[in-house]
Amino acid sequence: PQHIRIELICENDLFFHYVHNVDDRSFRYMQDNQKLMVDFADYANVCIKMFNGVIRDPQTNIAVFVMQRDGSGRLEFIQNMEHKYIELLSCEFVASQEEAVRQSITHRYNASTSRNSILESKLRDITAIIKVKNPSLLLQIQKALSGKTYGKR
Repeated sequence: PQHIRIELICENDLFFHYVHNVDDRSFRYMQDNQKLMVDFADYANVCIKMFNGVIRDPQTNIAVFVMQRDGSGRLEFIQNMEHKYIELLSCEFVASQEEAVRQSITHRYNASTSRNSILESKLRDITAIIKVKNPSLLLQIQKALSGKTYGKR
């Protein structure tokens, strides 16, 4: 690859949007500063392995995002070796421009709306089947759920 881009977003904060852009030149600078033993061609796969390691074993593989006052941030991948912590990789991030954040929010909203529509359709199909096969069960379900609200708009 000629360029690698990693975006960090947060499901709980739609406006949290940071980007890590690396090309061959900026990677060489990273490689020198951090004494990395990986080539730029393998950098994307290394990052994927780091993220997967954090997901798979968060006690051993840790990711810490440190936000700076100037709007930048640094994502540090750290390995817990029981009695000491080893920093494996540090990636510099910058806060995204407003337009990129807006596009990300729009995309995530549309994807969520689409998933919601699919689930509502499946629920209607299931309700229709239960109505035909076991009408008394449907009445019991509707009665049990009548007083409850589940995120209805």
